[in-house]
Amino acid sequence: MTWRNWAGTVSADPARRYLPRTVAAIADAVREAALAGLTVRALGSGHSFTPAAATSGAALDLSSWTGVVAADVNSGLVTVRSGTSLRALNAALDMLGLAMANLGDIDAQTIAGAISTGTHGTGARLGGLAAQVAALELVLADGSVVSCSARERPDLFTAARVSLGALGVISTVTLACVPAFTLAAEEGPLPLAEVTARFDEFAANSDHFEFYWFPYGRNALVKRNNRIAAGPDAKPIPPAMPDWRRFWEYEVMENAAFGALCRTGRAVPRLIKPLNRLAAATLSKRAYSAPSHQVFVTPRRVRFVESEYAVPRESVLDVLAELRAELPRLADPVMFPVEVRVAAADDIWLSTAYGRDSAYIAIHQYAGLPYQEYFRLFESITASVGGRPHWGKMHTLHAERLAVLYPRFADFLRVRDETDPDRRFANPYLDQVLGP
Repeated sequence: MTWRNWAGTVSADPARRYLPRTVAAIADAVREAALAGLTVRALGSGHSFTPAAATSGAALDLSSWTGVVAADVNSGLVTVRSGTSLRALNAALDMLGLAMANLGDIDAQTIAGAISTGTHGTGARLGGLAAQVAALELVLADGSVVSCSARERPDLFTAARVSLGALGVISTVTLACVPAFTLAAEEGPLPLAEVTARFDEFAANSDHFEFYWFPYGRNALVKRNNRIAAGPDAKPIPPAMPDWRRFWEYEVMENAAFGALCRTGRAVPRLIKPLNRLAAATLSKRAYSAPSHQVFVTPRRVRFVESEYAVPRESVLDVLAELRAELPRLADPVMFPVEVRVAAADDIWLSTAYGRDSAYIAIHQYAGLPYQEYFRLFESITASVGGRPHWGKMHTLHAERLAVLYPRFADFLRVRDETDPDRRFANPYLDQVLGP
């Protein structure tokens, strides 16, 4: 059966497909594939735009390996099976009175796929999902099952938190969760000139800050989400968003109506620029409060392709300014907005935020519209500031260039040689970004 990713950019026909329901079954599948001379890739939700999970060898479908294994509410440590989706994880944590400290805006990914590709949210003082991992259990190329943490096999742990599945099949993830919290969300349009002028202020004064810029419009959609504090000096708490308003804003306006604009632009490309300006001009203002995961996550039903680069935080406005200057010269106009987020530095070897406070710029194009020239332009601009591509989003970089961008790249390859000398977990994408 052919496997396809969410965006429709990648397909593969695995020679064998396994549906393990235990760690032992995962290990047996790895050993059986080795005997047959097949490589092995674990399938998540297919939400990567790259062929990170694609294989012509053995595919491990982990959709039946889900759920919470153990939870300690006092310490916040929660162990979850690797095939669990973020959506299911958020629901389970909510029932325990816990939450992830930070999340991205999509919850379709599996927890293992999300950390392995460096999925992140936004927040100048917060790291990505992998920074919230306290321990991992992996099935290695020889079928052995090992655990790792900051104290137990620390090199393997540091490498495996963002590993692209190159070191083994993650079987369980132990997360350092926090008590459940409510976010006050403030969202609305501001002139892009004001957003860039106040960028550092917004990033410093918001727990979570991001904005979306529509390439041919004057306005950006700014999102500032803050944890609700108690005490006499606390700000008034905005009310929850009524169900009808949530449906109108997110299902009707951001999905159905925007999807209709995109389809119109694809059918009549000369309308893309005015439609893009219309989308920017009709952005609405809203303020509400909700459990954290309900604020972080936004339903995304309009299909697109995406490239995203992490750049040094101090370079982000220069990169954006150059992109703004060059974008009007493209032969094919751009329908989708540009997304900008921030993150704190971390110490994970292949994390895009390794060793530096970072800003993320993500560019998109509606599915079916030309994007290659746009993505090449973006990649050339980010290259000048040492941009690092998101491992699960479209880029053209190879191992030689990535080795320069990541100070601990050689250490990662050393751990890979130790855990998978025969490249049982390789595929063409890993050959590209890590070398054979």
